[in-house]
Amino acid sequence: MTPQIKPNTDDLRIKEIKELVPPAHVFREYPVSNRAAQTTSAARQAIHRILHGADDRLLVVIGPCSIHDYDVAMEYAGKLAKQAEKHADDLVILMRVYFEKPRTTVGWKGLINDPRLDNTFRINEGIRLARRILLEINELDLPCATEFLDTITPQYTADLISWGAIGARTPSRRCTASLPPGCHAPSASRMVPTATCVSRSTPSVRPIRHTISCR
Repeated sequence: MTPQIKPNTDDLRIKEIKELVPPAHVFREYPVSNRAAQTTSAARQAIHRILHGADDRLLVVIGPCSIHDYDVAMEYAGKLAKQAEKHADDLVILMRVYFEKPRTTVGWKGLINDPRLDNTFRINEGIRLARRILLEINELDLPCATEFLDTITPQYTADLISWGAIGARTPSRRCTASLPPGCHAPSASRMVPTATCVSRSTPSVRPIRHTISCR
């Protein structure tokens, strides 16, 4: 009798598995500076006051749909930081710094997953680049907003985020729906594709619907 060959039944569609760098390693490489921490903390407090009607300024989350290039992102951030300072009496401006794309079908998954835009999926490189970008933008006194898609990447970035969004494609997922209470930043779950502008004192601006969680 010839021995039967055991068929492989696991990872049939997986090309390779690589370990993610531990968050503690990335924090040591890119520690949060005092200036960046001050920017994030102050923005979170301002957003909290706006949502609770204690601040009549308008909260504006503005910027690119996704970050794909370090130089372009920093050029945009530099220009936006000047506008944020100029209009600080009326607006609390945050830059959209979105690193992941919740694709309905196929396509580029974002800077964290594929930082070189060439399907090499150097995720550890993307994680480090994302944290570097967040750190340097906050050091311009410009707070950052992002979209949370899972429970992994916030471990590397959440301390530099002032506003978190659960996008229109993902609020029904249990893991993302449970993210806001653990991310320390004011967060919203968006059920409709409206602009991310919230102000209790500005009736003409349509607020985000569904759930807003403030910590």
